[in-house]
Amino acid sequence: MTSATRAVSLDKPAGLPLAPIFAAALKHGLLLLCAATILLPFAWMILAAVKDPADIFSHPFSLDPATLRAGENFGKALSAAPMGLFMLNSLIVVVGVLSVQLVTSIAAAYALAQMKFRGQALLFGLVLFALCIPVQVPALPMYVALAKLGLLNSYFALMFPWFFSAFAIFLFRQHFRTFPQEIINAARIDGFTEIEIVLRLIVPSALPAIAAFSVFSVTAHWNDLYWPLIVVNVTDRMTAPLGLLNFQSAEGVSYGPLMAAATIITLPLICVFLLARRYFVEGVTMTGVK
Repeated sequence: MTSATRAVSLDKPAGLPLAPIFAAALKHGLLLLCAATILLPFAWMILAAVKDPADIFSHPFSLDPATLRAGENFGKALSAAPMGLFMLNSLIVVVGVLSVQLVTSIAAAYALAQMKFRGQALLFGLVLFALCIPVQVPALPMYVALAKLGLLNSYFALMFPWFFSAFAIFLFRQHFRTFPQEIINAARIDGFTEIEIVLRLIVPSALPAIAAFSVFSVTAHWNDLYWPLIVVNVTDRMTAPLGLLNFQSAEGVSYGPLMAAATIITLPLICVFLLARRYFVEGVTMTGVK
C-alpha cells in the first residue's frame, strides 16, 4: 500500500453507509405509519366490541377488565339478529358469483390472449371501457328487468350483475399472454381441444392470478351493501352488510353489540386473506410486472 493510499484510508474510515440505512428506516417508518392508519378503525371496532357501551366514548381512554362486556356484546349480536343466516346468504352469493366469474372470465381472457379473430382489439377495448363504468350506471335498468321477471328478493338477483367481470378478464388476459405460444401449438398438434388446453395447461399456470382475483371478488361482494339494498327487502335474503344495517336500525346507537356484529362479519374475510395471502401477493406481483 502506497503512502497516498494509506492517507486516503485514514481520511475516510471504513463503516456502514448512512444513506441506505436512512432510506430504509424512512421507508419502513412510512409503511408502519400507513399500516397503523389502516388498522386503526379495526382496532377501535374490536375495542368497542369488548367494552361496556357506556364506556366506549369515555375520557380518558381505559380498558378496565372489570368493565369488559365482550360476552354480553357478542351474545346480543348473535341473538338480536339472525347473523348466521345473513352470513350464510353472503357465503352463497360470493361463492356463486366467484364460480360464474371464473368460468366466464377465464374463457374470455384465453380467447383475447391466445386466439386470433376479427374484432379482437375492439373487444379488448370494450373490456377496458367497461372498467370505467361505475356500477350505479346500469343499476336502474337491471333492477327494472329483474322486477319485471319477478326475480327480486332472490339469490339470482343478488348475483346476476356480477357474473361478468371486466377486471377479471383484464387480469387473466395479462397473465395468459405470458404463457408460451409454442406449448399451446404443440398441444393442438397432439390433439388437445381448446377446453383441454385451458383446463390442463392454462389454468394450473394461472393459480396465483386466480387466487388474487378470488380475494378481490370475495372481499368486494361480501362487503357490498349497495346492490343488496336495492334488490332485497326481506330478512331471509339479506346479506351480512345489509343485515348489519338492519341490526343497527333495531339496536339504535348501541355501539357495543353493533361493533361485535361488525367484528363477526369481518372475521371470514381475514381468514380468506390469510389462507390465500401467498398466492395473492404472487398473483398481483406477476400480473403487474408482465
